[in-house]
Amino acid sequence: MRLTSQSNQVFDQLFKLPQYEAASSIGFFLSMPFGEIQTRDAIQRMVNKDGKTLYVPRVGMNFELCDMDLVRCDSNCDSSNLEGKLFFDDWPTNKWNIPEPPTINSNIATPGDIDLLIVPGLAFDCNLHRLGQGKGYYDRFIAKMNAATDTNEKMLLVGVCLEEQFLEDETIPISDHDFIMDMVLTPSKKI
Repeated sequence: MRLTSQSNQVFDQLFKLPQYEAASSIGFFLSMPFGEIQTRDAIQRMVNKDGKTLYVPRVGMNFELCDMDLVRCDSNCDSSNLEGKLFFDDWPTNKWNIPEPPTINSNIATPGDIDLLIVPGLAFDCNLHRLGQGKGYYDRFIAKMNAATDTNEKMLLVGVCLEEQFLEDETIPISDHDFIMDMVLTPSKKI
């Protein structure tokens, strides 16, 4: 219950941001079944109430490549008539048991397609640094999207985490290839 409550508090903050309101397209992760900020309720709102175009990750079957695309969910994402089911409930799952868009969906994001990217992590700090899972999926994706994009059109990077994942007094070391978030949201803070 605490996980759901904290998750909803984070996304309540997101929904109030002017940058969210102005964004027409959102890159958003589907959460792991356990131990990670939960995205199900937020996705339902984004698609059914706010009318956002949603892009979700697809890692595919070759995990050694450490490559990820975000795939646009077309109009079939509207789940309002499915009695509690969401568009991804019947998708295949990857090795982390996270649903992924079927390979027949070829609407892969290109630079400029995504206005706002919501980024998960194991931890974040006051310097907007992020500790991911260690494989660089998000950093590679961000680099790919930003490489061919005018600086005014780069995605806004918003890290989201639970209270326990935010380091108040510590600094996460970063490397040259690590991207710094534009903003981090916790249940009680906007950094």
